[in-house]
Amino acid sequence: DELRQIVASCSDDLRGIRNRALLLMGFAGAFRRSELVALAMSDITIRRDGSGDVMSIRIQRSKGDQEGEGLYKTIEGLADKSICPITAWRAWLGAAGIVSGAAFRGVDRWGNVKPHGMDGREVARVVQGTTKAAGLDSAQFAGHSLRSGFVTAAANAGANDSDIMEQTGHKNSATLRRYKQLAGLGARRAMRAVFADR
Repeated sequence: DELRQIVASCSDDLRGIRNRALLLMGFAGAFRRSELVALAMSDITIRRDGSGDVMSIRIQRSKGDQEGEGLYKTIEGLADKSICPITAWRAWLGAAGIVSGAAFRGVDRWGNVKPHGMDGREVARVVQGTTKAAGLDSAQFAGHSLRSGFVTAAANAGANDSDIMEQTGHKNSATLRRYKQLAGLGARRAMRAVFADR
């Protein structure tokens, strides 16, 4: 619900279109900031299968892939186009006219796409700026919120650890458990179990 509120607050100018794509892809792919800003156009492909559009994203370098084995993230198209990462990505490409090089780029004050990619600090500013515009407490959000938010939402929806780890790229569930503890997911489930009939 917060993500829907945040992307709805994005403007319809070039910067807002980019922000919408950055936020939706960043959340759906459980990206680290460094992974998002390192994405090149050649890393992203979209194919159609029996259920619709599927985006495949190759992570060339990642904190969680020190051996350089490579990591792929998969993002499915959503029926609700207002929060569909693939719809938002296509809108950004159409508006920005990017065909090669960095996937996410800065936009200058005159609304021109910069020739180079963004950095991690810019992702954090986008997250904080859009949460503030959405009327949320921006102090509660940071660049890492896209990744931690996905883990929390997926766990809350009942996804098992191995499925979540396939998207996040975690090698073991210890880090995942920390995300869950910070969100109090286990404690909340225990409370619901205890007080369900009271």
